[in-house]
Amino acid sequence: MISQVFELLKEKNKIALLSYMVAGYPDLETSKMAFEILLEHSDMLEIGFPFSDPVADGPIIQQAHTEALKNHITHKDIFNLSKSLKQKYNKPLLLMTYFNPIYKIGINDFIKQAKESGICGFIIPDLPAEESDGVKNIMEENGLSLVMLLAPTSFKSDRVNSVCKTSTDFVYMVSVAGITGERNALPIELIKEYINSYRQACKKPIVVGFGISKKEHINALKGSVEGVVIGSHFIRMLKEGGIELLRKEVSLLDEATYL
Repeated sequence: MISQVFELLKEKNKIALLSYMVAGYPDLETSKMAFEILLEHSDMLEIGFPFSDPVADGPIIQQAHTEALKNHITHKDIFNLSKSLKQKYNKPLLLMTYFNPIYKIGINDFIKQAKESGICGFIIPDLPAEESDGVKNIMEENGLSLVMLLAPTSFKSDRVNSVCKTSTDFVYMVSVAGITGERNALPIELIKEYINSYRQACKKPIVVGFGISKKEHINALKGSVEGVVIGSHFIRMLKEGGIELLRKEVSLLDEATYL
């Protein structure tokens, strides 16, 4: 399904907008409304699984994780949420989760429940490509996609090939070294150099995330990538202006993804 989305968007002269929100933030019902709004204007959705130590995330997303956990959100709540979203929207739902919750519940059981709830793929920030064979095999058996992160440091350590091989449908390139979070400016030319290096080693689509929060960022990148990921910015919009500001902002940024 994911690869088909990229093909359809190519025909529309559009790159993918992948929108992220933490399940259960600021509460379960509001997060459901937020996910529905994001799905109205996005090509894929990333559902953030609340975790106590989200090491790849900046302050905005960390706070969302903390508040969701205070609401005692469980994996069953999240899978019920994804099931209801899938019944309404025929778009890829990706679960972004750290490995600990998967391990705690049981890899086979967690992945099976995710599939039954309509999840079609996973992004696991703390799972290295070199240690992913067991998880990847189970996902392949269940017809699910595994998306690997490609950090700027990966180009220095020659990890591009292993990340490319492990990723099922596309690779998620991190725009800058460090954690998630909105940034006023991005090193666009450096990012494009990384993208060019990536293209020489891997033919799979690439999306860029971490720091993207403005249409100017999208405009600067959309001729070079197949998609962009926006998370912290949408969480801040929800916090500061509620559902309506989130609706306005995702619509505006979606318009920017057309070539």
